[in-house]
Amino acid sequence: MRCGATAASAHAACAALADDRGEGRAEIESFSTLGALPAGTMRGMDTPLRNPRLGIALVLLAAFLWGTTGTARALADSGLAASWFGSLRLFVAALFFAALSALSGSRVRAAASPAASRSGFALAGLCMAGYNLAFFAGIHFTGIALGTALALGSGPLWTGLLQALLLRRRPSASWCTGTGLAVLGGALMAGLADADGIDANATGVTLCLGAGLCYAVYTLVTQRLGAGVPALTVTLRAFAIAALVALPLAWISAGVPTLQQADVLAVLYVGVVTAGVSYLLFGLALRHISAATGVTLALLEPVVACVLAATVLGESVSGPAWLGLVLAIGGVAVVMRAELHAVPATPASAHAKPRERSWQAG
Repeated sequence: MRCGATAASAHAACAALADDRGEGRAEIESFSTLGALPAGTMRGMDTPLRNPRLGIALVLLAAFLWGTTGTARALADSGLAASWFGSLRLFVAALFFAALSALSGSRVRAAASPAASRSGFALAGLCMAGYNLAFFAGIHFTGIALGTALALGSGPLWTGLLQALLLRRRPSASWCTGTGLAVLGGALMAGLADADGIDANATGVTLCLGAGLCYAVYTLVTQRLGAGVPALTVTLRAFAIAALVALPLAWISAGVPTLQQADVLAVLYVGVVTAGVSYLLFGLALRHISAATGVTLALLEPVVACVLAATVLGESVSGPAWLGLVLAIGGVAVVMRAELHAVPATPASAHAKPRERSWQAG
C-alpha cells in the first residue's frame, strides 16, 4: 500500500509541479507594514482560482498521506523521542525538496529574492517549526487525544479568522457548516466523548492552540508566496529553516538520539512521503483553492488515521469515533461542494467589492 500510494503521489506532484513552474510569476509584492504578509494581502489575492478540482484532489491526497504518519511510527515501534522524530521529519523533508529541486533543474537562490520574500520564507519556516514543537510539547501535557483535536481542529478556525481579518473575506454558510461538522467529527475520533480521560491542562491547551495557529499562518503565508515563486521553492526554504530551528531544540530537550534501523526507516518514510510529498502537494493545491478550504479539507487526515488504526494496527474504535468519522467526511464533502460551486472573483471585482467575497471566491 505504501509503494502504490507513494508512486501515485510522486506522479501527481510531478505533474502539478510542471504546471506550477510554468505559471509562476517573477517576483512577490513588497510586504505590508505588518512585516508578515505581502502588501495586497490586506486587499485579498488578485489571482482568480484556476482549477478548484485539481486543488481539492491534491489536498485530499496530501491528507491521506498525512494520515499514515501515526501508523508508520507505530509499525516501526520506534523508541525515538517525539521531538527528534518531528525534527528529523523536517530535516529529511528539506533534503527531499533539495534533491527534487536539483533533479528538476529549479534554481533556488536566496540572493535572487527581494527582502520581502526572504522575510516570508523565514516566517513560513518558523511557523512550520513552531507547529511541530508546540504540538509535541502540548500533547505532553494534554495527552494525544485532546492535543490532536485542539491542534487539528483549531487550524481551520484560525485560518478562517485570519482570512476574515486580513483578507476581508466573509465565511460562507457552507464553509462554516462543513468546517463545524469536520471539527466535531475530529473531536469524536480523538476520543473527546470520554470526558473522564481528558486533562485540560492550561499550558498544554495553549501550546496545542498555538500549533493550530502556526499551521494557519504557514498556510496563508505559503499561499501568498506561491503566487510569485514555484511551490517547490517555497517548501524547500520553509522546511530548511524549520529544520535548522527544530534540530537544535530537539538536542537540547532530548539529548543525542540513538537510532535503530526501524527508526531510520520510519523517519525516512514520514520525511519523504508524509512531509515532503504531502506538503508539496498542499502547496500546489493552494494555487487553486482558498487557504480556509485547504485547511478544512486536510481534516481528512484523522479519518485516514482512524481507519488505518482499526484495519492495520487492530486497534478498537468506539462507536462515537465511527460517528465522528462520518461527520468529518460529511463536513469535508460540504466544503468541497461549496468550493466547486463558487464563482471565482475577477481582479476587477476583487478590488471593487473586497468585503463581499466569500472564502470560496479565491
